Amino acid sequence: MLAISADAGAWWNEQWTVRKKITLDTTAAGGAISEPVGTATVLVRLYEGNFQFGTARDDGSDIRFIAADDKTPLKYHVEKYDSNLYEAFVWVKVPDVKPGAQVTFWLYSGNASEQAARGDDAKGSYDPDTLLVYHFGESGSAPVDVTAGAHNAENAGVPASGSLIAGGLRFAGQTGVIIPLAADLAWTEGGTATISAWVKPTMLAPGAVLLSRREGDRALVIGLDNGVPFVEVTGPGGAQRSKPTAEAPLAVNVWRHLAVTATGSQLTVWLDGESYATLAAGLPALNAPIILGKEKTAEGGADSATATFVGEIDELQIAKVARPAGWLKLAAANQAGGDKTAKLLVCGEDEASKHGGESEIGKQFSLLADISKSLTFDGWVVIGLCALLAVVGWVVAVTKFLYLNKIKKATNTFLAHWVQISGNLHILDSGDEETVKSMGGKATPKTQMMMRQSPLYHIYQIGFGEIQDRLATARENFSGLSGRSMQAIRATLDGGLVREVQKLNSSLVFLTIGIAGGPYLGLLGTVIGVMITFAVIAKSGQVEVNSIAPGIAGALLATVAGLAVAIPALFAYSYISSRIKDAVSDMHVFIDEFVAKIAEFYSEPKR
Repeated sequence: MLAISADAGAWWNEQWTVRKKITLDTTAAGGAISEPVGTATVLVRLYEGNFQFGTARDDGSDIRFIAADDKTPLKYHVEKYDSNLYEAFVWVKVPDVKPGAQVTFWLYSGNASEQAARGDDAKGSYDPDTLLVYHFGESGSAPVDVTAGAHNAENAGVPASGSLIAGGLRFAGQTGVIIPLAADLAWTEGGTATISAWVKPTMLAPGAVLLSRREGDRALVIGLDNGVPFVEVTGPGGAQRSKPTAEAPLAVNVWRHLAVTATGSQLTVWLDGESYATLAAGLPALNAPIILGKEKTAEGGADSATATFVGEIDELQIAKVARPAGWLKLAAANQAGGDKTAKLLVCGEDEASKHGGESEIGKQFSLLADISKSLTFDGWVVIGLCALLAVVGWVVAVTKFLYLNKIKKATNTFLAHWVQISGNLHILDSGDEETVKSMGGKATPKTQMMMRQSPLYHIYQIGFGEIQDRLATARENFSGLSGRSMQAIRATLDGGLVREVQKLNSSLVFLTIGIAGGPYLGLLGTVIGVMITFAVIAKSGQVEVNSIAPGIAGALLATVAGLAVAIPALFAYSYISSRIKDAVSDMHVFIDEFVAKIAEFYSEPKR
């Protein structure tokens, strides 16, 4: 349900019926960014938990971002919007982000008008210092630069659809992706620049190249040397490579934000917004193609196979200025996802427009409220009973659903331990009850507590209790289990199964009462209501639609209440019953396996 703010303030446009406040928090309680940031393009992740996709158009074309004054539109563009998967990635340009402060803006949606054109402006979403941005959302085509520079790659890479932010690029030894030369991408000697991207190595290798640029005897290379990020500059005097103050190599299959900034005579490597390494060298003068994922030889010949990066890259950005530390920290925290992102970018509750008129759902509720005024006392009694049935049914359904989830989790844990000991059951011959409970000492007390929820664990204890009794009785003369003993053990296990099935089916009768009794209660209320309505008409002598319709409508409301009890109860019962059948089948299978295993390990010797 939409939460309507008591003090909604100004509304940007009445055609948009829903909005939510988004807060970019750089204070200690949020992103904890104390360095200057400036204008930043932040990623707004939308999912079912923070955005009602049902209120927006299917393609997301009606979403808008408005500044805190509720007047100024913010530039934005949608990288991905999927209303079926309830997932969207939107980039919003937020001007003048200050450290240790909060910036708020509004997300508007809910304009069903076909005349509402898309509001995306990818080129305007980035400041003029941003030269290139690759989202890598293409499939089978070359990466596209979404900025005004239009520096599209020359060749397509291997797409990675499930990357960090929507699509990414996967490198596994193939030819590198080439960014062609352009006048505004040229570097001057000792100039300023920032190159940033998200990287996820899937294999660590010496000298793996993420990005390279070479012209004659000058070159710049950014890479990972056995997982250690580095920047290397080559000039007439040879090559110089940065060395981290404390080597902390990247882990495989983990996304990290890597950036290199150039300021005059120093290059700095940044990892997740923190300074990682420096190099006392300036940016070389280069105006050559930029290659992602590989390095070319000094002569510009074929790709070098020894400098291949194996992994994924996402969100490549190149700027003509050295981004400040606050900007890099914001990008790393905002785009990573998880708790840091949730603290940095906070989405508020939805607010409904007071000017948008009453919604269709609101109209339906208003109509039901009017009909309820015609209900007689007995109708209210029936609806009250139906409400009681509904509450009891939902309590049973939710309780049983949670119980079955616990059983499933406990059963999976138990079966994982059972597989470990089922190959040699003699480890449980000690006669110690604790050894049986801990499954030969392999289950910790915490794991045992979890497994107690599993019916299979109960049956397992019953079975080994029977075996231990026979071992204790026979003592040293035990020579195996006879066929009669095996039948007795199976009978005991079957008895345990029956008791477990009784536990699983307990309280389900309340759902069946709701399924069967709800419609009958509703029908009773409707029949009595219709009888009273016709009796009143007969007594008054006035036969017209206006005198009949309200009473009939009120009487039918009781049937609606009965069906509202029965239909959810039917669905819940069907689902829970199927889950119980699965649990019972697991018990049958386990008993068969258990009996077969003990027959194998405790069989009588052949005579």
